[in-house]
Amino acid sequence: MPSERIDMPAQRIDMGGYTLIENASLANRNTLRVDARATLLAEIHNAARLPHLLDFPAVRNGHLLVLGEGSNVLFTGDFGGTVLAMATRGVQVESDGDSARIAVAAGERWDDFVRWTLGQGYAGLENLILIPGTVGAAPIQNIGAYGCEVAEFIESVEAWDIRERRVATLDRATCAFAYRDSLFKREPGRYVVTAVRFVLPRSRPLRTDYAGIDEELGRMGVDRPAPFHVAEAVVRLRTRKLPDPAVIGNAGSFFKNPIVEASLSGTLKREHPDLPVWPQPDGRCKLSAAWLIESCGFKGRREGDAGISNRHALVLVNHGHATGPQLWVLAQQVIAGVHDKFGIALEPEPVVIGAPPRA
Repeated sequence: MPSERIDMPAQRIDMGGYTLIENASLANRNTLRVDARATLLAEIHNAARLPHLLDFPAVRNGHLLVLGEGSNVLFTGDFGGTVLAMATRGVQVESDGDSARIAVAAGERWDDFVRWTLGQGYAGLENLILIPGTVGAAPIQNIGAYGCEVAEFIESVEAWDIRERRVATLDRATCAFAYRDSLFKREPGRYVVTAVRFVLPRSRPLRTDYAGIDEELGRMGVDRPAPFHVAEAVVRLRTRKLPDPAVIGNAGSFFKNPIVEASLSGTLKREHPDLPVWPQPDGRCKLSAAWLIESCGFKGRREGDAGISNRHALVLVNHGHATGPQLWVLAQQVIAGVHDKFGIALEPEPVVIGAPPRA
């Protein structure tokens, strides 16, 4: 018989600069609302105390997971190690004029920071409004939306290098940003991001030609948009299309848009003229994962409390009490269905914790 998990009361210990919580629930620390626990949860309020925490034998010799707001993770079971949550705060404008260099602590909420930049009259991040998560998580995933990626505005990332036991400042090139990817994803467990430095201009050409922004601006009656107009248009579009994690558990887009060779995209486009295709700088083409998933009939599917949103086919949702394994099983069904019909291998966008590696 499978053993039943016994949830012992969590114990909180203040260590000065960080807090330790034993047997910590993660149910309210991931936006899919999966009921999982961590052996130890460390909340960091002072980045200078990171080396002290990481020097504990139980932390140094065990598994470590850095977790922001949990908006890009699926737990398929409990985490037998230390979950590290950056709770640092602070925004510093180091220079101003036509552009500003802005250093932001990793624990700041991303959406709060974007709205602050708009309020200060800076441009660039307006298309990235309403993305859940923390500033420290943004470069790891190279978050993007509505034709923009955060990498364009990052000057450098400050992190604690666990392997070399030192503070590292990684410039944009060293971060090796790519579509929903970065050095931090390719070397998991090495870096803990402590701050991100952005360069934001006062004025720049606006990106309004993507996914209905121009049309939404027209509905708003705006013919000469400013960055805050674009942000409002994106908020309206996201609110209509994507379910609110505060209302129903989800991690936003669960599947990446696949990037394939131009020859394959051409074949698929001839067979399926409605398939959205976006040419890429390297000659390959990006396909719409949402279109592929919806064409396979998965949009709105529900198995118990695990489901695919009826508002957007990219979004895996928890209707109430779905477990991590149940959500992952449904995600694998979607991946298999798209592969069987189109020969395209979809990849999950969030980090899946505890799942066996895919063959």
